[in-house]
Amino acid sequence: MRKIYGIIRNKRGTSFPLIVAVTLALVIIFCGISEYLRLMIIAQGVREAVQSAVISTVNDSYDNVYHGVREGYSGAYQPSVDEFEESLDYGDIYGRLDKLLGLRQENGSHVKYVGNAVEFRLSGLSVDLENMPFAPENPDNSSGFLADTAVKLEVPVSFGGRSLLPMKINLKVQAKYMPLF
Repeated sequence: MRKIYGIIRNKRGTSFPLIVAVTLALVIIFCGISEYLRLMIIAQGVREAVQSAVISTVNDSYDNVYHGVREGYSGAYQPSVDEFEESLDYGDIYGRLDKLLGLRQENGSHVKYVGNAVEFRLSGLSVDLENMPFAPENPDNSSGFLADTAVKLEVPVSFGGRSLLPMKINLKVQAKYMPLF
């Protein structure tokens, strides 16, 4: 009986459950932070790829840009018979994204796979080209030849081996053409 009483009074090892609980809490927090960082890295990489595709499209429109450098402005205009006509080239941004990111077109969206799992999905690309007015009153290039682009990014989220609702965000990218000289 004395032996059992001695074991009960012994305080060694009482912090063991607390250490296990703290360790599990830290592992769960670390997993949450790593999933958050994964989502942000994917979003930033896709944003940079969209920006690169939009800049390439704007640069491809360079040949259509009327060189009004002397007047301090430029816009996408081409001469016609007796006046200048607007000439906008929207390019193939999805085609460039497919090449840059290795996407596959599927059911109206463009999907990136890692093995058999979906890494992310792009859809709803919209491009709005804003041409600079021809011979503006204020040629300070403030409005310039502008391309506003938006695309919907959907990234599957998993935590603790379970699939959660996907992260859905709209990425917005803006590119502007301005003559340097």
